Amino acid sequence: MSGARQLMASRFWIAPATAVAAVAMLGVSSLQAGGPIRFAGEVSGLVMDPAGKPQAGALVTLFNRQDRLLQRVATDFSGSFSFDDLLPDVYSVQVSFASFMPAMKDRVQVKPGMRSLLEINLSKVFSSIQLVTTIPAPNGLMNDSWKWTLRTDSSLRPILRFLPEINAPGKPSLASDTPRTAIFSSPRAVVKISASDGMHTQAATGEADLGTQFAFATSVHGDNHLKVSGNVGYGATAGSPAAAIRTTYSRDLMGATPALSVTMRQMALAPRMGAGNSPDTSLPMLRTISVSLGDKTHVTDAMTVEYGFGLDMVSFVEKLRYFSPYARLTHEIPHGTADITWTSGNARPELGSGISNAETNADLHRDLTSLAAMPRVSLKQGRAHIQRGDDYEVGVTERFGSREYRFAAYRESISNTTLTIANPDGNFFQGDLMPDMFSRSALFNAGRFDTYGYLATVTQDVSQDFKVSASFGSNGVMIPTRNILRSAEDLRKVMQAGNRPAVTFRAAGTIKQSGTKFVASYQWTNYQSALPLPQFTTQSTRSGPGLNIMVRQPIPSPPGVPWKVEATAELRNMLAQGYLGLTMTDGRPLLLVNTPRSVRGGLAFVF
Repeated sequence: MSGARQLMASRFWIAPATAVAAVAMLGVSSLQAGGPIRFAGEVSGLVMDPAGKPQAGALVTLFNRQDRLLQRVATDFSGSFSFDDLLPDVYSVQVSFASFMPAMKDRVQVKPGMRSLLEINLSKVFSSIQLVTTIPAPNGLMNDSWKWTLRTDSSLRPILRFLPEINAPGKPSLASDTPRTAIFSSPRAVVKISASDGMHTQAATGEADLGTQFAFATSVHGDNHLKVSGNVGYGATAGSPAAAIRTTYSRDLMGATPALSVTMRQMALAPRMGAGNSPDTSLPMLRTISVSLGDKTHVTDAMTVEYGFGLDMVSFVEKLRYFSPYARLTHEIPHGTADITWTSGNARPELGSGISNAETNADLHRDLTSLAAMPRVSLKQGRAHIQRGDDYEVGVTERFGSREYRFAAYRESISNTTLTIANPDGNFFQGDLMPDMFSRSALFNAGRFDTYGYLATVTQDVSQDFKVSASFGSNGVMIPTRNILRSAEDLRKVMQAGNRPAVTFRAAGTIKQSGTKFVASYQWTNYQSALPLPQFTTQSTRSGPGLNIMVRQPIPSPPGVPWKVEATAELRNMLAQGYLGLTMTDGRPLLLVNTPRSVRGGLAFVF
């Protein structure tokens, strides 16, 4: 009896166990038939030439976030490639092919069960990689049954019906179905036409305005940016054309935008000062070429480093070469910013140009400012020299409500300092006067100049469109120890470095009714001194000596015209202050000028 019970019990347990095993085997077989669930992702793409033709045999390399090589494949006959079984992470893809420029894409996101589709356009100049879309990978986390369930859901149908189905059955392939990105996009341009009373405006500032300025910018395949700016017209010699052109290429790379610039200039100068006016005493053409590299990096969320260098070559009488590095560190503080700036060689006016990023085409205006900064070439005993400076500046800016405070201290050490002589004579300082390129003045090499100073500024926002500021500081100047001169070397000995206090009042605003923008300033100081070209760079609100007024007036454009027109007027040193008079031993006057009085106007076309 007991044996029968045991047999029945064993049969009772064996039947359910057999059923469970059968169900498990059925589930496994169904999973094998349907394919395994994929938690990894994929990266696929199509490689084409500029005409859209697929490129077979292109080498595609995959790197991880540590730039370590993971895989390398070649495209098939249709130009396609694929990297399978990738863990969810961020990768880099590089594509290279003979006779084309390599292309690289950083931070390609790979998601679980998804495929990232890339479009690679190879070119002989600019190659690019664009992320087209991210779609579910085959046998991914979401099968067709789940897709059908979501499509039939009334609450999700209005959204899902707009999603594209790429590479679905019956649909065209990636090459024909996906809209291609335009090679050139987001074009912008600025054209300025100006004139002044005798081109005296740039005599002391070293900024060139030859009459016509233009700047053009465009994006190439999205991540590449190209800018071209120019300055053309006529210099001091009638009938002699002068031109300057600057080309800048930059690329977006993981939060940084390195920029490479090439600048070329050619200027014709007046006959040599101090050697008469005979034809054989004319100076050769002044030609310069500059190659510069700049970058801006966010070290932390609150700290930014801007750095770069420039390599300049000047051909004039003799060939000169020099190197100009710079760096600027900006740190955000609770109510503002603190910055440290160092420049060596050339001045960097674009660092303190005062052009806000919110202004339309601010980057184009900065390029024009950089292009206008001419190298200060002077003559000393018949040999050409370049003004170079080493500048250190520390500044702090803080804002409390509607009031902003800034304090900056600087130290400068300038070699081959240039001073402007307004009334050069053919018998003055033979071999030591350099004709100014934009006026009837001349530049004199005063030797070395070491100085330091400070500037404290308070800016009050009167309204949203109007603000006033007051500044007090110390300017580095050259003070004459006596007023009677015998020679060029005597002039260098007489001029000694010193400091003079200066007070500046400035008002800037916009008239809403007419859209007029204006800036007016007046600086008071002791003008019985000579002011060399300033080198310090981070104080954007600095103003020149005397009374200065700048006005920008938008002009209504006819309907359908694709540009905006703006009239500009600039008046510098209207009270003619800062003219320092000296006398030669034979009684001839010698006039040193800080900033000549000038009037300039023009039109600006913004596209």
